[in-house]
Amino acid sequence: MRTKSLRFVIRIAVLATIVLSNLGGAARAVEDAATLATRLAPWLEVVSGKVDAFELSGRVDARIDGEMQGVDLRIARYDRDSFDFAATHRDYAVAVRRRVDSTALALPKHGRVYVGRGDVPESLSLAPLGLTARMTSDDSLVKTYLGMVQESSPALLAATLTGLLKAEHDPSRDAWRLGDVAISFPAPERIVVETPDATVTLERVAQVAAPPAIDDWAGLESESIDRAELERTLVRGVRRAGEILAPGPTLTRPAQEARRTANGELRWVEGQRVVLLSGTPEEIGTAHGELMRVEAGRCIDSVMHTFATVETIRGGVWFRHRLDDAYARLKPHIPERHLRETRALATALGESTDLIEAVNVFPELFHCSGFALFGSATVGGKLYHGRVLDYMTTIGLQDACATLIVAPEGQIPFANVGYAGFIGSVSGMNAEAISVGEMGGRGEGLWDGAPMATLMRRALEECDSLDDVKRLWSESPRTCEYYYVFADGRRRQAVGVAATPDSIEFIGPGEGHERLGSGIPDAVVLSAGNRLETLRARVLAAHGSIDEVAARELMSRPVAMSSNLHNVLFVPEDGILWVANADHKQPAADRPYVRIDLRALLDEIRGERSAAISTEE
Repeated sequence: MRTKSLRFVIRIAVLATIVLSNLGGAARAVEDAATLATRLAPWLEVVSGKVDAFELSGRVDARIDGEMQGVDLRIARYDRDSFDFAATHRDYAVAVRRRVDSTALALPKHGRVYVGRGDVPESLSLAPLGLTARMTSDDSLVKTYLGMVQESSPALLAATLTGLLKAEHDPSRDAWRLGDVAISFPAPERIVVETPDATVTLERVAQVAAPPAIDDWAGLESESIDRAELERTLVRGVRRAGEILAPGPTLTRPAQEARRTANGELRWVEGQRVVLLSGTPEEIGTAHGELMRVEAGRCIDSVMHTFATVETIRGGVWFRHRLDDAYARLKPHIPERHLRETRALATALGESTDLIEAVNVFPELFHCSGFALFGSATVGGKLYHGRVLDYMTTIGLQDACATLIVAPEGQIPFANVGYAGFIGSVSGMNAEAISVGEMGGRGEGLWDGAPMATLMRRALEECDSLDDVKRLWSESPRTCEYYYVFADGRRRQAVGVAATPDSIEFIGPGEGHERLGSGIPDAVVLSAGNRLETLRARVLAAHGSIDEVAARELMSRPVAMSSNLHNVLFVPEDGILWVANADHKQPAADRPYVRIDLRALLDEIRGERSAAISTEE
């Protein structure tokens, strides 16, 4: 009752505001609002789900990669359980066909259709009834705006647009303009929405066609798939896409709430998540999941559902199958302690183990800039190791970013600049002043070795010298093509590495390389293209006067790309790392750096574990 009363009060307040704001021009405003209400009524019936059957066809013309591109659409709802959806672009095409007992995902340009049969849990079902609620997140503005439209009557929505928001009516086009957005109704059953970068045209078909059979796909090769996985992927993928494209305040300004659990703590340091974990693999995995269940869910949805759906449409192969294939070949090379931690993490998150295993080999499929400077290049000879991760801000991994301070039982403690739900490392530094950073190359499919992120974490857990790190890479079976910068702060040493499954090359400070240019004294510099040229020029210009501030400046745009997910400056001999993470508006290079003291945090962990042991005794 409270919710209904609140909605009633809000509606009365809106109407009162509209009336008061239009005194003196009320007649024209009322007339415009009435006309708009009539035009909107049939479309609100569709959006609000008040009609069980309808069919829409249309087109979206939008500016993509600097040029206008079109997508043809068809949406048909037949009843509470069944619908068809199709979208066709010049390069991609996808169709979803859902019936009460089966669901199909067709990829016409790849000649393939995936068909799943059987029951599906209602909470992640594609059934039309209630689908909008399942596909929209409370953390997205989509939920807010869609809710306003669905809950409004045509008269209220029209009055709000024309009165409160001052939408201007153009009778000659039967159009209403609100800022840069124009809504017009060229025909009774047609609506056109125009913005500076896109035009959406939809037409309501008078009579809904009979639904075709689930198997009626002429010329497409059919493959069976688990129906629950298919529908879950699409529902969670679309929901997460709404969060990424239209994040609400819970994502753009997250509540900085500290959390504690056995063997772990999440704290906020100047707006960044720092997570302290310690103990056995099971204790670390459990604490990780308990402290970052929501953030890990966003990471999982970004990778396994949103990105997976896009890649399936692009590539024509069910993305999860690719990851499962990769994992089956990688698993024999993953330490048992990491497998135990992954299983515990999955349990704590309430997700299947195989899903979390697949998430953790994701970097093997998709392959940034780095440097190490010391000696004559820096003030006082101190070693600075910079790492630029240019990697998919477009899929929202910044919502799951965290620096994990991990003290594993029997291993070297370390800092891992990473993401909730991911136990491997792509950027890290350990308590023995070893720092590691990776840059991806080519070679997808060469998976008969240790995952890159596993080797990186092993280096942090097992190596206390640069020679140890080089030995680990030389003696371990490797995958794909990767480039690395490894540094040893105590000895003020660094090396660049080019590694494939069949070869490994170590590039020392000052050494030239055909792909990197001539050597720079006491420097290892890795990047590519114009970014490499800019980074080299910056290092040469500042050579001999580089300190912490100057080292961070080396990683600014355009060395960092627009996809810049995180930047890290390691100062290994001091146990300090400076971390910058992207947000929804800015790449990491344009965000503030936060100073994290690894040694101080490890002292806290040791003190708490000692106190816990004393209490138990």
